Amino acid sequence: MRTENQIQSKINELTIQCRALETRLAPLESDSPQRESLNAQIGRLEDMILMLEWVLNAPSGKYHA
Repeated sequence: MRTENQIQSKINELTIQCRALETRLAPLESDSPQRESLNAQIGRLEDMILMLEWVLNAPSGKYHA
C-alpha cells in the first residue's frame, strides 16, 4: 500500500507531464495529426490523476448499512 505522500507525489508528477503535453499541443494547428495523439495521452494522464485523487479521498464506512 502506498502512503498518502507517495500518491500525492505521483499526482504531482502526472500533472507536470499533463501540462507539458498541453504546452506541446497549444501551437499545433487544428488539423495536425499529432493533436490526436497528444489529446489521447492527456486523456490517459487525466484519468490516472482522477483515480489517484479518488484513492486519496476514498469514502470511508460501509456502502450498504
